Amino acid sequence: MSRIRIKHFGPIKEGYSNNDGWLEIKNLCVFIGTQGSGKSTVAKLISTLIWIEKALVRGDFGANNKFSTARFRRHVAYQNIGSYFNEKSIIEYDGGAFFISYRESKVTIHKHKADTYVFPKIMYVPSERNLVSSVINVNDLQGLPQTLYTFSREYDLALRDTKGLVPLPINGSNVEYKKGSKDIIISGDGYTVSLLEASSGFQSFVPLYLVSNFLSNSLTITGDNATKNISINQEKRIQKDIQKILSNPKLSEDVKKASLEFLSSGTKPAAFINIVEEPEQNLFPSSQHQIINSLLEIKNRNANNKLILTTHSPYIITYLSIAIQGGSLMNKDLSESALNKLRSVVPERATLKAEEIAVFQLDQKNGEINDLPNFEGIPSDSNYLNQFLSEGNVQFDTLLEIEQEL
Repeated sequence: MSRIRIKHFGPIKEGYSNNDGWLEIKNLCVFIGTQGSGKSTVAKLISTLIWIEKALVRGDFGANNKFSTARFRRHVAYQNIGSYFNEKSIIEYDGGAFFISYRESKVTIHKHKADTYVFPKIMYVPSERNLVSSVINVNDLQGLPQTLYTFSREYDLALRDTKGLVPLPINGSNVEYKKGSKDIIISGDGYTVSLLEASSGFQSFVPLYLVSNFLSNSLTITGDNATKNISINQEKRIQKDIQKILSNPKLSEDVKKASLEFLSSGTKPAAFINIVEEPEQNLFPSSQHQIINSLLEIKNRNANNKLILTTHSPYIITYLSIAIQGGSLMNKDLSESALNKLRSVVPERATLKAEEIAVFQLDQKNGEINDLPNFEGIPSDSNYLNQFLSEGNVQFDTLLEIEQEL
C-alpha cells in the first residue's frame, strides 16, 4: 500500500499525527476540515506523487530517471500549490515502485527492489468542474487551473464514448450527447433540458459521473493484475518514443507532457485512481447519497481502484457509514426478506469493508492531520462536520433562552 508524509507545506504544518507522519493511502480516503485546512492540498499532492511515480515507471525522465528539484516543483505547481513550499517543507511518497523524497529543498528517488507497482489511470476531479458544463469550450478560456483543462479533455472523450440515452444515478434522469450538434441533453420524468441550462447540481454531477464511469470502464485488467500490462517489446517501443519526445528541442514542455500522456493512454492501466473534490457540490442530501453509491460502485469494479474524496458534507460521512455497515451485513447469513430490505438501503455493489477506508480530519489552527475515530470501522459521529451542526443547535437554544427571558 502506498503512503505519503507531508510537513510544513502550505496549510499543513506538523502533518499526520500518527505513524511517524506516514499517512496510508487506502482504497478509500476521505479528508474533512474547514476552508484552508489543507484537504485539497493533501489530495493534490497525492495525485501529483502518484503521477510522478507513474512517469518514473514509464521512463518519462530519461533512461536514468534523472529528476531535478526544479522539475519536482514544476509538477507540484501544476496543481496551483507551487507557492506552498518553504525551507522546512517535507514531502515524501512511498509507492509500489519508487520512494520519492523532497527534503531541505532537494529531491531524492530510490527504486524498490520488490516491485509491487500497479499501473494506474489517475483523474483529479476539481471543484471547478461546473465550468465544463456551463461554458461551451473551457479550453478557450485562459487562466483556469491546469487540472480543469485536463478534466475537460477527459470529459470530451467520455461524451464521445456515450451512445444514446445514458441513465444517471440521480432521480431517474438520463443524459444524451448529440454528436452532430454537440448538445448535452438531460431528461427525466416530464422534462428535457440542455445541460447548459440545467441546475447547478446536474452541471456538477454529470461531468463527474461520466468521466469516472468512462475511465473505470476503460481499464483492461489481466487475470493476474500484472504490474504493467504491456509486453516487453511494447515497453521498448514506448521507451524509444519517449526518448524521441524528450530529445526534441522543437517541442514545448506542455506539448511534451501532452505527448507523454498520449503514449500512456496506449498502455493498459490496471487501476483507476479517482480523486474528487467535494462530490456533494450543489446536490440535495438524497442526491449526495446516490452519487456516493455510484462512486463506490465504480471503485469496487477493481480491487486496485482507489477513491479519494475531500468533503464539507456531514451526509457524505453518514452515507459511507451506511456502506460499511451494509458491507458487514452482506457477509452474514440473512433471510431473503432481510437481504432485500438491506439492498433497498444500500446496493450490494456499493458496500465497503471497514479496513479499506480511512477518514482524516484536518485542523486549520495547528496544521495537523488526525484520524477520525471509529467504532468497529464505522466513522465516529464526533467529527468536525457534525460538531458544527451541534453548535448550531446550541446557538439556537441560546436564542430561545433569550426569548423566554423576555
